[in-house]
Amino acid sequence: MDFALSDDQKSLRDLAARIFADHCTDESLRALTKSGTGDDPALWRALAEAGLLGIGIPEAHGGLGFGMAELGLLLEAQGRRLAPVPILASLVMGALPVAAFGSAAQQAILPRVAAGEAILTAALEEAGNPDPIRPMLRARQSGDGWVLDGVKTAVPYGAQAERIIVPAMGEAGVLVFLVDPRGAGVAVADQQGTDGAPQAEIRFDAAPVGAADLLGKAGDGDAIARWIVDRARAGLAHLQVGICAEALRRTAAYSSERTQFDRPLGSMQAVQHRVADGFIDVEAMRSTAMRATWLLGEGITSPAEIETAKYWAAIGGHRVAHSAQHLHGGIGADTDYPIHRYFLAAKRVEVALGGAQPMLAAIGRAIAAGETQLLSGVEA
Repeated sequence: MDFALSDDQKSLRDLAARIFADHCTDESLRALTKSGTGDDPALWRALAEAGLLGIGIPEAHGGLGFGMAELGLLLEAQGRRLAPVPILASLVMGALPVAAFGSAAQQAILPRVAAGEAILTAALEEAGNPDPIRPMLRARQSGDGWVLDGVKTAVPYGAQAERIIVPAMGEAGVLVFLVDPRGAGVAVADQQGTDGAPQAEIRFDAAPVGAADLLGKAGDGDAIARWIVDRARAGLAHLQVGICAEALRRTAAYSSERTQFDRPLGSMQAVQHRVADGFIDVEAMRSTAMRATWLLGEGITSPAEIETAKYWAAIGGHRVAHSAQHLHGGIGADTDYPIHRYFLAAKRVEVALGGAQPMLAAIGRAIAAGETQLLSGVEA
C-alpha cells in the first residue's frame, strides 16, 4: 500500500483539524466535564455543515462517497482534541453498514445522518461475552418475524441514537437488525464511560422485530457482524493514534519547559528515551491502523492485520498514556490538568479493544489458519 495521502484526504484531515481546534479547547472540555455533559451538539452541527458527517455515506444519500480510510483520518483528528461527538458510533458502526447492507427503506435515514439530524450506533458489547461476533442476545422466531431477549451494554450514544444495529443469535446463526430503541420491549438506561462519553445499557424483553428490520439477508448475519466489528476495531485504532500523538506532543512540550534540578526536564537522557519510545509506538500504531483500513477499503478481510492494529493501539496506547502521565509528575494526576483526560481516553480505547495478550494469541491463530482472503459471501 501507499501510505501517502491524496489531496482530498489531506484537505479532509486539515478541515477536520481546524473545526476540532476551534471547538475543543482545554477550557471548553474542562467545562463540559464539570457539567456532566458527555457530548457537544454545537460541534456536531459544525461537522455537519462542513460536510464531514457524510464522509462515508454514498453521494446518492447526501454524502461525500469516501470510505474507511478517510473516516480513519477524521477519527485521528477527533482523538487529538478529545472531541466529544459520536463519529465512531454513528458514522463507522452505524452509517457504513446501513449503506453497505441496508434496504432502501433503511437507507432513507442516511441523508439525515449526513446532515447531523440523526445518530446511529451499534450494540456489540455484552457482559460476560468476549466475542461480539457471537452474541448471547437471542432472536426467537415468532410468526414472520422475531423477538429479541437479552442485554447489550456500553452501547455508545445508545440513549441518543435514532436507530441501533443489534446482532443477535438466531436458530440458524447470527442475525443483524436495525432496531428502534423506542420500540416495544426495549428499555434504555444511561451509562457513562471512564472518560465521560455517553453509553447505554439496552434491555430487550420479547422485543418484536420484523423482516423490514433485518439488515442484509438472514444467511449473511455472521459475515455482516464481522464486517461491522472489523471496522469498529480499525476505527478505535485510528482514534487511539490521535489521542496518543497529542498526549506525546504535550508531554514533549512540557518536558522542554519544566525545570528540575536547575535544568530542563527534557534535557535528561532518560526522559528523551522515554519520549522517543513513545514516538515509535505512535508511528507503529499509525502504520498498522492505516494498513488495516486500507485492506478493508480494498475489500480484503485479514484477521491478522486487524488484530495487529488492535494490538498496537492497546499496548502502544498503554505505554504512551502511562509515559505521558509519569513524565508530567504530580501534575499529571491532577484531574483539572489536560493530560489526565488523555490518559482516561487512551485507557477507555485500550479496554474497549481488549487485552494485548489475547490479541497476540488471536494474531497467531489467524496467521496459522492463513486467514487473509477476499471478502466473500456478503453482498455489499
